[in-house]
Amino acid sequence: MSTPSPITLPAAGPASVPYAALGARPPIDARARAREQAIEFETVFLNNMFSQMFTGTDGDGPFGGGGKAGVWRSFLTDEYAKSFSRAGGIGIADHVYRSLLAQQEARP
Repeated sequence: MSTPSPITLPAAGPASVPYAALGARPPIDARARAREQAIEFETVFLNNMFSQMFTGTDGDGPFGGGGKAGVWRSFLTDEYAKSFSRAGGIGIADHVYRSLLAQQEARP
């Protein structure tokens, strides 16, 4: 079974005129890739935000403890972030997505 080729944007050259100047939108693949990247960015942001919930948490129980608990907490915050992103996130991905599309359309 072969691996799929990576998604690429159109090459520079005569087609390097901005999509907006042509009255067109970026190719579907570019929009799908921008959406994936926006969701991934939001996931990283949420992971950092959730990891702050456990800052300074020490003691007994599932949120406190020694070195192994720190590993468990990192997995927990990662899953929280992925779960929130899959459920629609907190709106960051939408803003990042629109910004990425605007940059692609304005590309010289």
